[in-house]
Amino acid sequence: MFAWNCNCCFVIAGCWLLSCTTILFLVNHFRCISKLQLPLPVLFEFQNMLQPKIPNNRRKMTRQGAYKESDDMLIDEPKLPQQGQIAALPNEFNPSYLKIYYSKLFPHADLYRWMSYGNDGKHPACDSSYLGRREFSYTLDNDIFVRYNTFNSATELENSIKDKCPLKIDIGPIYNLNPAHRNAYAGDNVLTPVERELIFDIDMSDYDDVRYCCSGADVCLNCWPLMTVAVKVIDTSLRDDFGFRHILWVYSGRRGVHCWVCDRKARRLSNEQRAAVADYFRVYKGNENNYKKVSLMGQVLHPFLARSYTEVLKEYFETKLLTSQNLLSSEERYEKILEMIPDQSIASELRGKWQESRRSSSAKEDINIVRWEQLKQLLQKHKAQGVRRCVEEIVFTYTYPRLDMEVSKHMNHLLKAPFCVHPKTGRVCVPINPNNCEEFDPTTVPTLIQLLEELNREGLRSDVEGGLFDTLTILRFLSEWNKTSLANAIKLFRSSFLQPLLKICKEEMESSYNAKLQQSKNLLSW
Repeated sequence: MFAWNCNCCFVIAGCWLLSCTTILFLVNHFRCISKLQLPLPVLFEFQNMLQPKIPNNRRKMTRQGAYKESDDMLIDEPKLPQQGQIAALPNEFNPSYLKIYYSKLFPHADLYRWMSYGNDGKHPACDSSYLGRREFSYTLDNDIFVRYNTFNSATELENSIKDKCPLKIDIGPIYNLNPAHRNAYAGDNVLTPVERELIFDIDMSDYDDVRYCCSGADVCLNCWPLMTVAVKVIDTSLRDDFGFRHILWVYSGRRGVHCWVCDRKARRLSNEQRAAVADYFRVYKGNENNYKKVSLMGQVLHPFLARSYTEVLKEYFETKLLTSQNLLSSEERYEKILEMIPDQSIASELRGKWQESRRSSSAKEDINIVRWEQLKQLLQKHKAQGVRRCVEEIVFTYTYPRLDMEVSKHMNHLLKAPFCVHPKTGRVCVPINPNNCEEFDPTTVPTLIQLLEELNREGLRSDVEGGLFDTLTILRFLSEWNKTSLANAIKLFRSSFLQPLLKICKEEMESSYNAKLQQSKNLLSW
């Protein structure tokens, strides 16, 4: 009898928790839900969408994130226009909009699967502590920086992001211990990074001495080809020269690109090995006080540099950057190039020609192209190799990738996670396909405001309130990003990067596990 009474109490309590609308929903649509096998929190989300909402000015959030009417901290959610209204959200970035973005659009599960590298507990060879030793860093509102966040599951990661709504999420290395518990261990060097993707950071502001359309954080379509060149050159070398396969390129959201090399052998490189890889790409060694920032040594170019020059650099310099940046159109600009010529007689001859004729000899020809051809003819017929090599050095100076070397050399360096929203531009950090990176346009990257307006126009909430609880509606609810301009970015991330990566991770894990089993059998056979 006592056990029966306890069970009754649980049943009554459960029924009391479920509202009438939820019960009707479960009964009427049991077949649809059973096929999808939806978790209980999703069902409660549908129930919440049906129930009347507490006005924004009455909703208060506790420290745990639950809404009550008697707490101290007031959170005003942004008011979205109702379906059919013309009103739009303000264009400026608003941190409060991130709550909607992280709740409905951010690919939490994909981030977890990527960072787990197959260690999801589904295979006996999985490392259950793997993700829990990975550092996640948050930048919160008012420039609050919170490091050493760790998570043991996809749910923990998702709940933390939704609760904190960080302006930026940075990803750090995997440590030998859980970094969140670092203070529990004695000693200064106990916490040590043991694994980390090989990363590269390329910033457009490092090209300010060779671009004239923009400066600093500003970027336009005239200077963006510099980033296209960087992606093409570095990606080709990483694959062909180093044999890496799983490489992710991401737009930084404002003025540059990030590269993640995620192969197992890349993640396990030491700091010294990372520095060696970074130095392999080092060609640009000058500063703002040097006219000659590139020095190409040797009788012939290194095969990597020769390939980069003939396949990428030369074409982009002559067909895009030379004219879009007007590199030879004025005395101030062409003097920077003449200073790079070691033979002063050639430099003087070109200077005289260009000062006498301010305009191109043919009105149909661009003055930059005419002067560049004159420069090449004089330099390439010279007997001295250093003079002939000057043409290549000029092209390298104006086009070759300029890496932030320190980012690549050290395992403990943080790098912004994909699909964050840049607070200055409001643009999402979307992946870039290196196979057609020349088609990438940073000015058309989805913004936070744009995505929220797309959600509003779709009117999913009105469909749910109208009672359209069929399988299609529920699937749309579970993948709302699929109805926005973010869809192509997430699909690209999954198809070209995440799925091939996880496939090889599983194969490596299975191979290692089988090898250990065979080794154990061999020992037992003795």
